[in-house]
Amino acid sequence: MEQSDWAGVLAPGLDDIAALAMAARASLPPEFAAAAKDVAIRVEDVAPDALLDDLGIDNPLALSGLYEGVPLTQKSVMDPGGHSDVIWLFRRAIVDEWAARGDVTLDVLVTHVFVHELAHHLGWSDGDIAAIDRWWE
Repeated sequence: MEQSDWAGVLAPGLDDIAALAMAARASLPPEFAAAAKDVAIRVEDVAPDALLDDLGIDNPLALSGLYEGVPLTQKSVMDPGGHSDVIWLFRRAIVDEWAARGDVTLDVLVTHVFVHELAHHLGWSDGDIAAIDRWWE
């Protein structure tokens, strides 16, 4: 890339990460799209301190995404309403990983984080996800 190609380029913002996550949701196969349509997507710079404390995470850049809600496998018609399922994406952690890796495009990384969190909504554990998604290799 030429030096002039970088002129005026800023790090991706919250809206950029949100747009990439929405594009990832729009590209899901039909069998997963239905489950994903009612899950809210929220993007913040970093996870709140209280959340990091609850999870026992010291470094806010160590958490790139989180599913908050009741997995579909545990939902009941008897559950009280009013609480939306949310996939949280944390921009600074995602951008930090993107820069550190240097071998993946930002859209691919955001899609990976989004799909990982969506898998939790579907009721998959981290072990279930790791068995089919060898991302770290």
